[in-house]
Amino acid sequence: MASKGQSRFRVGISVYFLCWLWNIAGGQVVYSVSEEANPGNTVGNLVKDFNLNIQDLEVRGFHIVPGPNKRYFDCNTKTGILHVRERIDREEICEQNIKCSLPLEAMISSPLNIYRFEIHVFDINDNAPAFRTSITNLNVSESAIPGERFPLQSAFDADVGSNSLKSYKLSPNEHFSLDVQGGGDQSVSAELVLHKALDREKQSFIQLTLTAVDGGKPPKSGTTEIIVNVVDVNDNIPVFSKSLYKSKVTENAARGTHVLSVQAVDLDEGVNGEIIYSIVNHNNDKNVDSFSINSETGEITVKKDVDYEQRDAIELRVQAKDRGYNPKAAHCKVLVEVLDVNDNIPEISVTSLVSTVKEDAPIDAMVGMITVADNDAGKNGKVTLNIQGSAPFKVQNSYKNYYTLVVNGPLDRERASEYNVTITATDEGTPPLSSTSVITIHVSDVNDNAPRFPEPIINVYVKENSQIGAVIHTVSAFDPDVGDNARITYSLLESSKSGPVTSMININSDSGDIHSLQSFNHEETKTFEFKVQATDSGVPPLSSNVTVNVFILDENDNSPGILPPYSELGSVNTENMPYSADAGYFVAKIRAVDADSGYNALLSYHISEPKGNNLFRIGTSSGEIRTKRRMSDNDLKTHPLVILVCDNGEPSLSATVSIDVVVVESAGDVKTTFRHAPIKEESFSDLNLYLLIAIVCVSVIFLLSLISLLAVKCHRTDRSLGRYSAPMITTHPDGSWSYSKSAQQYDVCFSSDTLKSDVVVFPAINGGDTFTRTQTLPNKEKVSLSRNLCLSNLFQGFFSYLQLYFIESFFVCLFVCFVFSLLIFFLPSSGHLYYAEMTTVVSRSEHKSDGCHVEWICRCLLVKEAMPGFCVPLE
Repeated sequence: MASKGQSRFRVGISVYFLCWLWNIAGGQVVYSVSEEANPGNTVGNLVKDFNLNIQDLEVRGFHIVPGPNKRYFDCNTKTGILHVRERIDREEICEQNIKCSLPLEAMISSPLNIYRFEIHVFDINDNAPAFRTSITNLNVSESAIPGERFPLQSAFDADVGSNSLKSYKLSPNEHFSLDVQGGGDQSVSAELVLHKALDREKQSFIQLTLTAVDGGKPPKSGTTEIIVNVVDVNDNIPVFSKSLYKSKVTENAARGTHVLSVQAVDLDEGVNGEIIYSIVNHNNDKNVDSFSINSETGEITVKKDVDYEQRDAIELRVQAKDRGYNPKAAHCKVLVEVLDVNDNIPEISVTSLVSTVKEDAPIDAMVGMITVADNDAGKNGKVTLNIQGSAPFKVQNSYKNYYTLVVNGPLDRERASEYNVTITATDEGTPPLSSTSVITIHVSDVNDNAPRFPEPIINVYVKENSQIGAVIHTVSAFDPDVGDNARITYSLLESSKSGPVTSMININSDSGDIHSLQSFNHEETKTFEFKVQATDSGVPPLSSNVTVNVFILDENDNSPGILPPYSELGSVNTENMPYSADAGYFVAKIRAVDADSGYNALLSYHISEPKGNNLFRIGTSSGEIRTKRRMSDNDLKTHPLVILVCDNGEPSLSATVSIDVVVVESAGDVKTTFRHAPIKEESFSDLNLYLLIAIVCVSVIFLLSLISLLAVKCHRTDRSLGRYSAPMITTHPDGSWSYSKSAQQYDVCFSSDTLKSDVVVFPAINGGDTFTRTQTLPNKEKVSLSRNLCLSNLFQGFFSYLQLYFIESFFVCLFVCFVFSLLIFFLPSSGHLYYAEMTTVVSRSEHKSDGCHVEWICRCLLVKEAMPGFCVPLE
């Protein structure tokens, strides 16, 4: 009862002391009343303050206008006194705002008039400070040094002003003291300060009581129990670079917007030096929840919407805690100022837009019209329009907020068939707001690109004897244009090098398929060339050409041909051999040629014989038929042999020749032409002596004749010999050789067996092309050079000069006898004689002086021991 009476007395004093006041500046009546005032307490006299007649209150219907604050007050129409109607809780109405004002209106009729006034609600100390938890656990390392601070949780007091929380008190102890921070208009916080080192072994925990005291009269307080756990972990606390951070953030800032970054340093190492940042919100302030902090970097960002109208400044308490076993923490304050900004963005609208723009459109050609609107006023409503990125367009202002989009650069549909033009509208507010709009512009095609082939030259490889009408190749060109401008037709262009090709090939104008109109023959045509033109269907049409080289590949379509003297069809050839012939006796030599090229012309020789006939063998590469053993009485007198000549193609083709080998009793009956079988001599006989005398005589006559002949004809042959250059041998990819001397050129075919090689020389046809494979060579234009023991360079010149005169025949006979005698005389007893066979008239040229014919003979030296199979032409 006493406290209630004192409360009423204070209310009366307050009403009397803070009576109504006229606000001179605004002319508004202001009353004051304390919260928790009893219903019926007088607030003010409305009749007196508004100069009303008390008798007119009821008559004219004087009353308080209904509103959110009317329920707290009422007016007595008989006395004009404004009094409290129900209990007023200032903390519920105004929370913690210093000023708590309740606006009210009173109305009177006849005539109608409204009177406005405010009632200030003053705070009384009706709330005691309270802690969020009754027990607080605090871990303190025993290695903590004196002076170390430990922030404590703050108490909350709903009262404001002098009745709010003012200080903290700590129960007496020997280790900690209390440092109270703040006061006045700032919030009050408390920190435990260690002033005496701890020893966990002596005291593992300390129990303290923290008391929060407000500024009311009498003051009220609240307590919490603090239990300090003494642990021995890391002994360095994080330290912030500043105790107070300040930053600004605009209202309506997007979530994730950077506010600022706090930084603390912990001198410990490892996990004890790793810091975790967090925002401490002891009072559950919803504005604090609008921000978040990165626990690793300390970056503070916007988490929720920030509204300047609700709070123009927000205070955050940031904690930096290390990751040690007993983590240590430090705290700092962050004051975030909320800035009011322009919050209306410009709006972009496209009023008209052409569907497509030609890629050859000129500069400043109009594409579309754009309108921009901004609901803000002043600078915030002034908008500028720009195009982002690099695009061949620009915007031009036509009138106020009307713009035109025009071409500002060359267009190329092949590089970009459409453009997504991003237009940005930015106002002049602070900070400026902007919006973007993407306009898609399609570029139509113009025939400005000719068809292109992948390569300027195309090489096509076609097998001979291919099917007529087959597709030998398909050409394809690319045109980057579209539609008819990219529709390509193909046509043939004649080539001056290869002559008309329309009789050989045809091309599909749509697909580019090249068809053969005939079956090609490698022996007749090895390659030909033509051009293909690709033309588009644009207006005007554009075209390009490509050169096509067609190479005819050889196939094994020619059988080997037997050369004379065994080439007569259906005839049986006869060769004689003595009964006394030793093993290895030379019987005959088969020569053949294949019109194909490369491996298709590589020939091998085989004997097709009945089973059990093992008297003869043939060189697979040379074609030489020899005996395997000596003759016996059981052997037949006549041995029919069928020689099979096969090429190396796929499939292999062959030819056969029949030879009957007749055994005669004596060697004198054997008819041979410039060949001899190897013989053996056991001693130097009388025959050798006679032969030696004959050789000396023939040699003396031969040398005297040669000297006289050279003296007479030397001056006549200088010019003739000067016309001819050194011979040259050239290899070809298909396995053949070319032998050329002066202006003459010859093709050479040879087998792969280097020990038993035959060289066939024949003149080239048409100045470089090979001869027609199906034609039979004339006997006088064929050369067969088997494993030869060739003559010296002197003999070559000798033959050339002898053939100019009728007397040449005599000297030729002498020369042959001389050579034959040398071969017989100097033949080793255990060796073999290599048979030299010379045939050929390679070319003829007419002598200018006397009209006689000069015959040039090709010779080949095969050195078996040093360089097997290597052919050396001799002068």
